Amino acid sequence: MKLARRATTGLVVLLAACASGPPTPEWQTEAKSSMDRAVAAYLGGDTRAANAELDRARGAIARTGRIDLLARAELMMCAAQVASLVLDPCVRFEVLRGDAAPAERAYADYLTGRVAPDAVPLLPPAQRAVATRSANEQGATAAVKDIDDPLSRLVGAGVLFRSGRANPAIFALAIDAASAQGWRRPLLAWLNVQRKRAERAGDTAAAERLRRQIDVIEQGGMPAK
Repeated sequence: MKLARRATTGLVVLLAACASGPPTPEWQTEAKSSMDRAVAAYLGGDTRAANAELDRARGAIARTGRIDLLARAELMMCAAQVASLVLDPCVRFEVLRGDAAPAERAYADYLTGRVAPDAVPLLPPAQRAVATRSANEQGATAAVKDIDDPLSRLVGAGVLFRSGRANPAIFALAIDAASAQGWRRPLLAWLNVQRKRAERAGDTAAAERLRRQIDVIEQGGMPAK
């Protein structure tokens, strides 16, 4: 019997054997733990630690020669970046795309906001709903709100933002998800989106309130006067 632990992005990175099965290979335990720490460090805003843990995960997976698993690991980090509104191309995954499974290729396309309709069924259920229900503002908001997992919710919101389909309600959902988890990087990104929107709308009071929130996060304490 095996237990499949899905990453919060909806991708299965590694399979961990249950207690009644054979011992879990060392590389598998090492890769899973390192990936968990890499994603957590990245969301917490510690780029150096995230990169170090990601390198450890890559090294562990590389011992197997499994390029498809390396592609999954890269995709996990790209999803964390989209959740944090870091919308750079997922270069390292693209290098490995030819060896990635169809579901991973579909997910990578989804993260760019350009998934093909016939590939939507390959997406994790939560993201599938975002892809199919975001034709209008109400559907998009409901799809994101219905996602229970915080990181998956942020990924869905990030994809909608990237494709120009996010709205103020989605911004608020993303901010609440990041705030509840204490995820500094995505929280700052989404608060800055809200602040700029308030400034463009001439809502000085809202912009100032958001600036104070941003100051508290950046300074780790009292907001600047």
